[in-house]
Amino acid sequence: MAILTKQKIANYYELFKSIDVSFSKEIIQITGLVTNQVHLKCVGDFWPCVIHSSSFQGAKVIVNIKSGILRKLEQANNTVSLRFCFKTEEKGNPVTFFVNTRSSGYSPYGGSPDVAVFTLQYTQRPPDDLIEIMGRILDANINSKKRKDERILVSPDSIRKMSLIKESAILIQGVPRHCILRELSFMGVKVIIMGVAKFLADKEAIVKLDFDDPRESFTIKGRFVNAETIEGRKELVSLEFHFDESLVPMGYKVRVNDYLSIARPEGKSST
Repeated sequence: MAILTKQKIANYYELFKSIDVSFSKEIIQITGLVTNQVHLKCVGDFWPCVIHSSSFQGAKVIVNIKSGILRKLEQANNTVSLRFCFKTEEKGNPVTFFVNTRSSGYSPYGGSPDVAVFTLQYTQRPPDDLIEIMGRILDANINSKKRKDERILVSPDSIRKMSLIKESAILIQGVPRHCILRELSFMGVKVIIMGVAKFLADKEAIVKLDFDDPRESFTIKGRFVNAETIEGRKELVSLEFHFDESLVPMGYKVRVNDYLSIARPEGKSST
């Protein structure tokens, strides 16, 4: 994860402060949220909770209301602290912090009389760590549409900065084929493989992309939209592969966005 400047974090806050991020399994994995270390603190007592969603202005959390928390909230005039815990690659120890909040109410969760979703409003701007972690996801999601046509040439420099493993694999009609990556973008890749161009054009396939630091693998379904033979190498074909936009993993978008944000800041981009 890139280390962001104070100005970038301030920009994230202003741009995205009211946007809710639902903590799905994928988002939990990308952010490094340590779910068993998340809890509420009220009048000196602690309650485990599950973060349902969060923005920079508030959060929704799932709590067991039979645990006595309602009485404690009443004593505290509905003020309660929410503890976040994230595991990041840059820091050896987990990043933990409390956000002061006020509960504005709750509703049953999934029809259960024992479990409820509490709506919490932050009483101050949350710590920079939360803004940075969530801001990267929101920024990547927006830029995956705004900058979807920008291409990253796979070079020694981009390989190093993205921790990309250049040699990858592509599954065509269920058969894995070795391929060499030439370009990346939010919406597709360009690869070189052995084959015949006219037999590969417009075929569906699945590409597997591997990264290090941290180790991640993404398998993305899509379709070849262009196939060309390579002059002087008739056994090789250059293929443009467009992802199925609805299936592009958020983790991949964050990888691409982190690189573009450093290598080609918005306003200085090239296609």
